[in-house]
Amino acid sequence: MTKRIFRSICFVAIAVFLASLILIMGVLYSYFSGVQQRQLQMQLELAAQGVTNEETAYFSDLTVRDYRITWIDTDGTVLYDSDALSLDMENHLEREEIKEALATGYGESKRYSATLMDRSLYAAQRLEDGTVLRLSIAQSSILTLVLGMAQPISIVIVLAVVLSVVLAVRLSKSIVKPLNEIDLNHPLSNEGYDELAPFLRRIDSQQKQLRRQKTRLEQKQAELDTIIGSMSEGMVLLNEHGKIVSINPAAMALLGVEKSPVGADMLTVSRNLSLNDILRQTLQGQSVVETVSLETGQYQISASPIMSEGKVAGAALCFFDVTEKEKAEQMRREFTSNVSHELKTPLHSISGYAELLQNNMVKQGDIVPFAGKIYREAQRMTSLVEDILSLSHLDEGAEDMEWIEVDLYELAAKAIAGLEAEAKAAEVKMSLHGEYCSLHGVPKLLHSILYNLCDNAIKYNKNGGEVTVSVERQDANAVLTVSDTGIGIPAQEQARIFERFYRVDKSRSKEVGGTGLGLSIVKHAVLIHHGTIEVDSAVDEGTTITVRLPI
Repeated sequence: MTKRIFRSICFVAIAVFLASLILIMGVLYSYFSGVQQRQLQMQLELAAQGVTNEETAYFSDLTVRDYRITWIDTDGTVLYDSDALSLDMENHLEREEIKEALATGYGESKRYSATLMDRSLYAAQRLEDGTVLRLSIAQSSILTLVLGMAQPISIVIVLAVVLSVVLAVRLSKSIVKPLNEIDLNHPLSNEGYDELAPFLRRIDSQQKQLRRQKTRLEQKQAELDTIIGSMSEGMVLLNEHGKIVSINPAAMALLGVEKSPVGADMLTVSRNLSLNDILRQTLQGQSVVETVSLETGQYQISASPIMSEGKVAGAALCFFDVTEKEKAEQMRREFTSNVSHELKTPLHSISGYAELLQNNMVKQGDIVPFAGKIYREAQRMTSLVEDILSLSHLDEGAEDMEWIEVDLYELAAKAIAGLEAEAKAAEVKMSLHGEYCSLHGVPKLLHSILYNLCDNAIKYNKNGGEVTVSVERQDANAVLTVSDTGIGIPAQEQARIFERFYRVDKSRSKEVGGTGLGLSIVKHAVLIHHGTIEVDSAVDEGTTITVRLPI
C-alpha cells in the first residue's frame, strides 16, 4: 500500500508540475507576444511619421537591427526594404497585412517559417500619400524557446522530481502510519481517519461475532472431548490418508499406546492385520462391523467412512469390548454342551434298562436291581435339573428370596448332620468349631453354601480323612472355613473350579457322582450376599475354602 501511495503521489506531483510548466510557458509566450506586437506597432507609428516628414531621406541614415522595414507603393511594388533590394522583391499587394492596411489604414499578421522554429510579426500602416509602411520582427516559436531553456528547465524538473520523491516518501509514510498502528484487537479505541470509522466499527462487530462463535466452538469441543474422553468404548478418527486425527484414552489403552499418536499412521500404531484390513475397506467407502482379537481382549469394531462432498474424507472407528460377551457366549456353549452330556448319560441308562424290561429280557430276580438303577439315574437327572434351575435363579439375582437374621453356626450344624450318612460311608470324620454368628441373609442360599462345600470335602477326601468346619466372627464379617485332608487341587486349576460343570479330575466324576454345579452355586450365593470366597489347596495335602460374608 505504501508503494502504491508513493507512486501515486509522485505521478500526480510530476504530472501537475509538467502541466503547470506547460501552462506557464504558454501564458508567458502569449503575454510576451502581445507585448512585442504592441512595441512593433509603436515603432511603426514612429517610422511612419519619419517617412511622412522626410520621405526617402528617412531611410538613408536609418540603421535597423531588430526590425525589418518595408515601404510598398499603392500598386504593391516594394519601394524600399531594409533586408533586400526592392527590385528583386515580388509584389506585396496580396499580403494580408498590406491588404488590411490599404483597406482600414492599419493591418497586422503573423507568419511561420518553413521549419516552424520561428515566426514573423508584421504590422503595416497606410501613409497619407496612399503608400504603406510595414515593420516586421522575427519571433522565436515556443518550441525554440523551450529548446533554448532546456538546461534550466531540466534542472527545475530534476529538482521537482527529487522534491516530489522526498515529499511522496514522507507523505506516504504519514498516510500509512495511522493504518499500520491500528489496534485490531480494540478497533474502536483507535484515533485516525474519520473515513476509517465505518471500517473499524465493522471489524469490531465481526470480532465480537467471531469471539462468540469461538466460545461456542470451544464449548462444543470441550463437551465433545469430555464425552469422547469419558467413553468406555474406544474412539479413533482418521483422515483420508489413514493418519490419526483424534483418539480417546480408552482407544489408547486397548491399543497399548502411552503417548498420544495424533498425526501418526494407524499402521504404525497397530500392526493387527484384521484392524488394518477394516481400515482399508472403510477408506474405500465401506461400513464394516467385525470382531477383532487384540492383545487386551476381544473387540467389536464398528468402522464408518466420513464423507465430504461425495468423497471419503476420513474414517471413524469405534471399539466395543466384547471380551466378557465372548466369554459368556463360550460359557453358554460349554454349558449347553455339558447339560446335554449330563442329561444324555442317565437318559441312555434309563432308556436301556426300560427297553430290556419292556421286552421281557430281564430275569425275575434282576427286575428290582434294574428298577433301582433306573430310579438312581432319574434322581441324578432330577438333581441336575434342580441345580440348573437354582443356578438360573441365582443368575437373575434371586430378588424374590426372603432375607432374615440367620445363625451361620446353627446352619453349619444342620448341614453336617444332613451329610452324616455320606461321611460315614466315605469313612470321613466331620467336626464343627467356632461360635454362634448371626447375619442378615437368605437361609436357603446359606445352607446351599454349607452343604455343597461339605459335600465336596467328603467326596474328594481320602478314606479315614477329616473335614473341619469353622464359623467365627472377624470384624464385620462372618467367616466360614471348610477344610479337608483330601486329594487337593492343582494350582493351575484353582481359578476354574467355580465354573459350571468343571471338574479337576474328570476320571473321578462318575465315581463321586454329583452334577458339577455345586461350587458354581456356592460362588453365586456368596456374590448375592456381597461376600468373598478364597481357595487354598495343595495336591495330596487337602483343600481349605474360606467364605467371608458381611454381617
